[in-house]
Amino acid sequence: MRSGPSSLRTRRAAALRPFLVSVSLLAALPHVAQAATLGGRLVDPEGRGVTNAQVVVTSGLGTVAETRSDASGEFEFSQLPDGRYDVRVIAEGFQAAPQTVTLSGEGRRELTVQLALAAIRESIVVSAAQIETTRSTAPASVTVITSTDLRAQQVESVSDALRHVPGLTVTRGGGRGAITSLFPRGGASNYTLVLVDGIRANSFGGAYDFAHLSVANVDRVEIVRGPQSALYGAEAVGAVVQVITARGGAAHVDGLVEGGNQGTLRATAGASGSHRGWSWGFGAERAQSDGYTGTTAAGEAVSNDDYTRNVATGTLSYQRPQRLDVTIAGTLAKDERGFPGPWGSDPIGAFTGVDRISRGTNDVGRIGARVTHPWTASLRQRLEANYADLSSDFISPFGPSSSGTKRFDGRVQEDVIVSPVLSASGGVEFVDEQGDSTYVTGAAGTPIPIKRNDLGVFGEARLSGSARLSVTGGVRLEHLTRDGVEADPFAFQPRPAFAEQTVNSVNPKIAASYLLSPPGASATTRVRASAGTGIRPPDAFEIAFTDNPDLKPERSRSFEAGLEQQLAAGAVALDAVFFANRYDDLIVTVGTAIGGASRYRSDNISNARARGLELSGRVRLPHGLQANASYTWLSTEILSVDGLGGVAPPPFAVGDPLLRRPSHQGSVDLSYTMRRLTAFAALTSRGRILDAEPNYGTFGGLFFSPGYAVFDIGASAPVWRGIEVFGRLNNVADRSYEEVLGYPALGRNGLVGVRVAAGR
Repeated sequence: MRSGPSSLRTRRAAALRPFLVSVSLLAALPHVAQAATLGGRLVDPEGRGVTNAQVVVTSGLGTVAETRSDASGEFEFSQLPDGRYDVRVIAEGFQAAPQTVTLSGEGRRELTVQLALAAIRESIVVSAAQIETTRSTAPASVTVITSTDLRAQQVESVSDALRHVPGLTVTRGGGRGAITSLFPRGGASNYTLVLVDGIRANSFGGAYDFAHLSVANVDRVEIVRGPQSALYGAEAVGAVVQVITARGGAAHVDGLVEGGNQGTLRATAGASGSHRGWSWGFGAERAQSDGYTGTTAAGEAVSNDDYTRNVATGTLSYQRPQRLDVTIAGTLAKDERGFPGPWGSDPIGAFTGVDRISRGTNDVGRIGARVTHPWTASLRQRLEANYADLSSDFISPFGPSSSGTKRFDGRVQEDVIVSPVLSASGGVEFVDEQGDSTYVTGAAGTPIPIKRNDLGVFGEARLSGSARLSVTGGVRLEHLTRDGVEADPFAFQPRPAFAEQTVNSVNPKIAASYLLSPPGASATTRVRASAGTGIRPPDAFEIAFTDNPDLKPERSRSFEAGLEQQLAAGAVALDAVFFANRYDDLIVTVGTAIGGASRYRSDNISNARARGLELSGRVRLPHGLQANASYTWLSTEILSVDGLGGVAPPPFAVGDPLLRRPSHQGSVDLSYTMRRLTAFAALTSRGRILDAEPNYGTFGGLFFSPGYAVFDIGASAPVWRGIEVFGRLNNVADRSYEEVLGYPALGRNGLVGVRVAAGR
């Protein structure tokens, strides 16, 4: 029997109860004992004070306190509890070995931290473990894209920045706003969990369109490659991408306006700051483009390629050091785009003309709250509650349709320092979600929701024997329950009624990192390795359009090993990672060719594997020159269907590569800063891919789409205090290419703009 609104409210109330009870207890508890003061000064290689650098104090619980250095490079933390801490510095263009201090009793401790020029700055990341950790010691493959990187490359959307991350393949089916997919390390386009300020952004079943992920007011983007279901549960099969918006720091406001050909216009505004215990950050964006308005190869005018995007984000937090940290974050967004269809490559001559009707709109609303409270200097509790409402409307020649996702999740987590070298986390998370679609109907022929909840119990232990060794091991038990689904006897292929389903899944992960050379050496070598699993439960369509009452989650198993080498005191950073993934229980349609493998219309009977090598390097040269490069070699292979040796799901054969996964891809970025001028040049390239016929999909056959190389340039310069002008030219050579077969990418296009900032 399908759960009604009352049962949904009951489940949500049960999940919220520990959250509300814990919050109500916080005011009644004594605060953590506070005693010592820690101060010091940051100096560059020439002994000058480094201003406005972020100084972070961490322990086995993650970040304990943070501040910024003043005009002379000095910093201070007061009333720190007794304990052992690491002091880390985050400054653009610099790095420093962590300073370990032990505070005991009242008094003051002074440090002088020597910074060195570096190609990669240190970062505090929140996506690679159950607590905050540092990029340099995280045993996972972590990439951090900062707001400085986004600004230097004049990036319009997060998806453009992700193109330069090794192991990730980004495909956009046309111009601005067209459907944009991310394939992590050979995984599917619904294998990446997307978080915005800790709030899940994926649709029911894992799908996410990266076309609309704005860079407005973004502080950084964290990418963790490899399965992360031990951390996040369902949908973190191949990678996690988390966008963290800016908040806190010195009060400032900024904004930009840019425009170019195809009627493209984009405007953003942002503000952030702190006052006493309060911190805030707000951002907004308006983007629009007329898109391509030329003609096809057959001489037919293209229309309906326009795009608009409106986004607003906000974060507000209150902190009482060592007592309480409360943060509320939210997003409102709306976008609209026309879909003229595949008017490019036409391998079988099936093009029927430009689609002048199809148009889609998406509305997004997300809000979340997080409360962190240290019970003692070695015990901390974190509470989270989030809600997301995602809805899409689409009109096509076949009529209007709509779909949506509603999701609530609540989380309680305890972090504890067991010993000076061992810390641990444990907790429980409840996710209640439903997926809706015009085409998912019940016995009366009216739409019905597909409802599912996920109770995840997790634990993680972290060993840090010294500044050289880091080991993290975790496991999460998923208890997935899907409500019963009523029958649809009037469908083209009738669906029987499904009883409630329960699936239990255990997902472990183990990772280790070891620094072979002493910390602070001019040349350092770090090795790391990890292994883990991931799962993705079926989406609403996979459940609704089958007669199989027991579809299970798709699964992945992964192993990786990496080597990171820094030379010239950190001015050169090189990284190499080998990975191997196995994908099992993939959901496929069961046709006559593989009918012997299952009695259902669809089933978890397909398998695939991927392996590859990720290479990246970053060099900071004298005189303001910096170079970044990445290359990915990827080999994917479709394997036999379960029970049928040597047979793959049609139209594939065993050994065929997976769709839209290139064997070779890479990028090179150069940037140059000289007093008042900053310039960049970027080259991105991709080898050929196997793709489906653009009009009929795999029913129309499989074809290879050629590779391409695209060159972009840009520059910016200040013209007055707080005012900067900039411009860029994309696809300088006006290369004709398609990231998705049949959908031409943007030709040569340019934009110019002005950026204004005050209060920095």
